[in-house]
Amino acid sequence: ELAESHLAELQLAMARLVAEPERLTPETAQSLLDKVRSGDVVLLDVRPAAEFRVAHIPGARSVPLEELQARIRELPRDKDIVAYCRGPFCLMSESAVALLKNHGFRARKSAEGVPEWRAAGMPVDCVAA
Repeated sequence: ELAESHLAELQLAMARLVAEPERLTPETAQSLLDKVRSGDVVLLDVRPAAEFRVAHIPGARSVPLEELQARIRELPRDKDIVAYCRGPFCLMSESAVALLKNHGFRARKSAEGVPEWRAAGMPVDCVAA
């Protein structure tokens, strides 16, 4: 009975995973950085601008979540967009991805933020004062 009561939830979760295969195989930090450098992916830092200035992933564009709707026309429609914020438990990047998808963009969230990026030994940039 318990299994039957959760079958619909399981089927829905599996359908979501199949619809979003990037969730099945997480992208490495180096792979993401390579795609950003080659211009295949647009990386959005959706944290407040002050946090971006302190440290951000190389090649990222600062588009704070509260500005995303107003600045959405700045983004290319022909490229994948990856949004990140403060890490795996930060909801700003999820909100950004939902907004982008609602506007027809190919968008996904990076589970890693600057702290995880640094912990993995990856480079970070800052904006000079």
